[in-house]
Amino acid sequence: MSNTDRDTLERIARNGNTPQKLALRARIALMSADGIATGEIIRRLGTSTPTVTRWRNRYEIAGIPSLLKDRSRPGRKKRIEGNRVREVVEKTLQEKPIQATHWSTRSLAAAVGLSPATVQRIWKEHGLKPHLVRSFKLSRDPRFIEKLHDVVGLYLNPPEHALVFSVDEKSQIQALDRTQPGLPMKRGRAETVTHDYKRNGTTTLFAALNTLDGKVIGQCLPRHRHQEFLRFLRTINRHTPKGLDIHLILDNYATHNHPVVKEWLPKHPHYFFHFVPTSSPWLNMVERWLSQITQKRIRRGVFPSVPDLITAITEYIELTNYNPKPFVWTATVEAILAKLNVLTKC
Repeated sequence: MSNTDRDTLERIARNGNTPQKLALRARIALMSADGIATGEIIRRLGTSTPTVTRWRNRYEIAGIPSLLKDRSRPGRKKRIEGNRVREVVEKTLQEKPIQATHWSTRSLAAAVGLSPATVQRIWKEHGLKPHLVRSFKLSRDPRFIEKLHDVVGLYLNPPEHALVFSVDEKSQIQALDRTQPGLPMKRGRAETVTHDYKRNGTTTLFAALNTLDGKVIGQCLPRHRHQEFLRFLRTINRHTPKGLDIHLILDNYATHNHPVVKEWLPKHPHYFFHFVPTSSPWLNMVERWLSQITQKRIRRGVFPSVPDLITAITEYIELTNYNPKPFVWTATVEAILAKLNVLTKC
């Protein structure tokens, strides 16, 4: 070993930033050059005979560069031929098992003579997920496009000197109480609740979401009839400034078209009803807020009575209005129609 190589290898071995595998190789070369026996090198460095032999031989043949870089290894050879891969993909897309509605990795593996792990790998490479299904529903409203333009226009280009409210009801909200107290969450264990529960009555939440600022006008009433809807309209009227037009986006529930409600409208000429197409609740923005209150406050709540349930809903509405965050509608009519055309072609 030349003095230059020795100095270089000693710097590599002493440097604290050197990767451990490189430092080990440098020490093996230095100790071999000093005439230390293989068994002693193994004892001092805590390594093995093949390791000492390999790196000593590589240094003797190619010098220091052979210690600093591992030899390239050939990649793992593909064990599945292309025609087998095509068979799995085509069978997944075009066929179904006799005894089930969709393939599993095990059932398809048995059908094609491969392992479940191989089938899973092929599915992952081709983006196939037979265990998942997405549902959709297309509106058959003959005035679908007309109503779509009307509602989306209110979101994207609301009229001046007017307020736009997205209105809906969440009916039959149950005040559920657990039969026994649960256990709180702690490290390594989720919060627990009893499977059975007690029904303590129901209430209906009427909600009007201001699409401009995200504030909500809410009211809990015992039933879901046109009488309660008229009562809620009067509540909206009390909580909105005078002199502004009020545009309400509604679904097609019969209560909203009741003759008594229609008689109320001419007496309040600054109110305008806009109905979303049938089977299109996704067009009603307040549905998103109702989903949030269900997930965050109602679903896992414990309510010994209906008043307790109403108090929880009222507090959530007050919290929403204290720091409102409006939902921003961005989809244009053209984008929505393009997506629906894709669904119909599928």
